[in-house]
Amino acid sequence: MYTKYLTEPTLILDRNKCKKNISLMAGKAIQNQLIFRPHFKTHQSRAVGKWFAEAGVEKITVSSVKMAEYFANDNWKDITVAFPVNIREIKSINELAEEIQLNLTIENTESINYLKNKLKFPVGYFIKIDTGYHRTGVDAKNFQLIDKLLSTAALSDHLLFRGFLVHSGDTYHAGNPREINRIFYHTVDQLKNLKHRYLKDYPQMILSIGDTPSCSLVHDFRSVDEIRPGNFVFYDLMQYKLGTCSFNEIAVVVACPVVAIHPERKEIIIHGGAVHFSKDYLDIDGQKIYGQALTLNSKGWQKPVEPVYLTKLSQEHGTIQATEKFLQSIRVGDMIGVIPVHSCLTANLMRSYFTTDNDTLDHLSGQE
Repeated sequence: MYTKYLTEPTLILDRNKCKKNISLMAGKAIQNQLIFRPHFKTHQSRAVGKWFAEAGVEKITVSSVKMAEYFANDNWKDITVAFPVNIREIKSINELAEEIQLNLTIENTESINYLKNKLKFPVGYFIKIDTGYHRTGVDAKNFQLIDKLLSTAALSDHLLFRGFLVHSGDTYHAGNPREINRIFYHTVDQLKNLKHRYLKDYPQMILSIGDTPSCSLVHDFRSVDEIRPGNFVFYDLMQYKLGTCSFNEIAVVVACPVVAIHPERKEIIIHGGAVHFSKDYLDIDGQKIYGQALTLNSKGWQKPVEPVYLTKLSQEHGTIQATEKFLQSIRVGDMIGVIPVHSCLTANLMRSYFTTDNDTLDHLSGQE
């Protein structure tokens, strides 16, 4: 059993589930005639990236120039950095643009003006649009700013307009699948208005969306040109509670050693804290939940009969509030699996993967 090799908190990846998630999303893109540009910020792994390549993926999304460099070094040639461009990285941007098709994300005139003067090679650019999430981006109705961005960029031979890009992160806070669908179609309506306004001057422009809840649940993408989901490759407890995925589609858990048991409080203490899981949480019946505990087995893990949650975190400690039945099945020295609330952050913190078939996979954070 793979757990016999483990001595510390370890991110366990089920290769078969992961590949199936990739295949299903790639198939949905083909069925809807969409450009499939998956976001690699979730896994940040060359090894997992190869599974996407095997599924026919040729274009990817990343969240930083550093991540773009990492995957460009593994022969990915068409990369979108879906994060507002950091003009201080112009040297690296030019180096990448010389070697690959690089697309940047822009939302202000300061960045456009800087790039207009400093770019040495052609890059594509998307205008980041805010359709209601309010994290960042240009308001979808701010035509004055959009016009200014486009007219300024047109003065440069190196800035090529690709289209409008949005991340509807508010779907992660939806109460149910119906609400996710509502947010998606509200987003699409705003993007369609932009396409109608600018299509005559930019007939090749595309509309690009990127949130996993929408891409997992929606079936009608006829008004969208590109999808960029990332979290779907692993899914997590948040997606499961949203109704975005089934339990059997969750492809990662964190295996944590049991270091103490307090039966009088029905608590199990694990080596697994905020430095492993982050402090993202779900509110379940008024209780902050940082993960769901389960039993590991030779094939991976199994769905518990009743939920057992990770309810407290400090830097290295985690506290599992156990049921009587679960408590009786655990001993000090055992390894317990915990489904993370947010697999993207957990993967970034854990820095590598150990698969259920006893293989170790790389991660960008582990290359430092």
